[in-house]
Formats: sequence, structure tokens, C-alpha cells
Amino acid sequence: MRLANEESGVRCLRCGASPVHRSLGAVLRRCVGNVGSRDACELSARGPLARYLRAHARSAALSEYLVDVPPGALRGGVRCEDAERLTYADASFDLVTHTEVLEHVADDARALRELRRVLRPGGWMLFTVPLYGAITAERARLRNGVIEHLLPPVYHGDPARGGEPVLAYRDYGGDIVARLRDAAFAQAWIEPADAAAPWGFARPVICARA
Repeated sequence: MRLANEESGVRCLRCGASPVHRSLGAVLRRCVGNVGSRDACELSARGPLARYLRAHARSAALSEYLVDVPPGALRGGVRCEDAERLTYADASFDLVTHTEVLEHVADDARALRELRRVLRPGGWMLFTVPLYGAITAERARLRNGVIEHLLPPVYHGDPARGGEPVLAYRDYGGDIVARLRDAAFAQAWIEPADAAAPWGFARPVICARA
């Protein structure tokens, strides 16, 4: 269904998935296949991808980043996890997924190392971020607890916080693959957007294997 001629205006009538979730779901089915034997971690506790993993994976650890909740604790039945400081044990999962998260993480190198740490050997990570060209542009950084803006600030709405704007620390480019390899992923690549997607709305999906 298309309610507007933009990505946010397109939804699946069956599950409500946006083009972002549809893109990741298509790569999940094509590359990973049946998730019934996999322990999954999704960095969201809501939405169609979280519902799919809860229903079909062997287990699904779902979470949100809740500013005022300690990592690993619950609020309203939702677990808080900070991608830079995951509370999961080493090698806990066969599959990690996240959509539109990493650009909002101050220290993405640390987050990628953490996400690699909780994956088992051969495990998969599939995720999306907005991609712009070849080279990542750092928009802001955190120094001694203070945000320093390197470019004019850009904010994205966070559905988990009622649409509250969240700072984008960077605009990723194709060199995100090198960042994944620097974080000790054995393989990393970008699956291109599906040119045959409804109304042309689809996203590239970044894939990595431990």
C-alpha cells in the first residue's frame, strides 16, 4: 500500500512492514534461510521484524535503547540494551539484526566489536543504515561526555520514543564494509536494493558473518 510517494508512505498490507523491513526480510530469507534453528538478537522490541523473529526463530532477544534504564534491566517488560555495552554473554547468537540504529551510536567501532562478540562462529549480522556515496562522513562525536558537531546536526525520529528526534552521528558510505572487517567480521558486503521492489522503494542491506 502506498499512502505517499516516499519511503515512509509505503507499507505491507499484511504485516505493516516498511521498505526498510521488507528489504532486510528479503535478504534474511535469501541468505540465511530458515531461522527456526537460530538464536536471534534484534535491537528493537517492536515492529514487523521483531514479531517475525519472536514467532519463527528458536529464540529471540529483543531490546530497545532506553536512556534512563540500566543495560540489561527491564521497563514495562522491555529490555534495555546499549549497542556499545551489550550485556549478553559471548557467542550468544546465530543471528543479529538491526535497522536504522548504528548511525545513532556515538562509538560505532565499539558497537561493532560488541555485536561481533555476541555472535557465534559463522553467525550472521544483517542490518540497514542510510548509505550516502563511498565514504562515511562523521557528523558529530562524543568527547568527554559532550557532543561536538562536525557538520550541521541531523536528527531522525525514533518510533520507540514517540518520534522524538535522535542525533545522527554519521552518514555512512560504502566503506562501512571496511569498518565491519576492522571489527573482526570474517566477511562483509552490501546486498544492493531490489530494483523490482514496489514503486522502487527498497534499501541496500549490509551483511556480515563472524
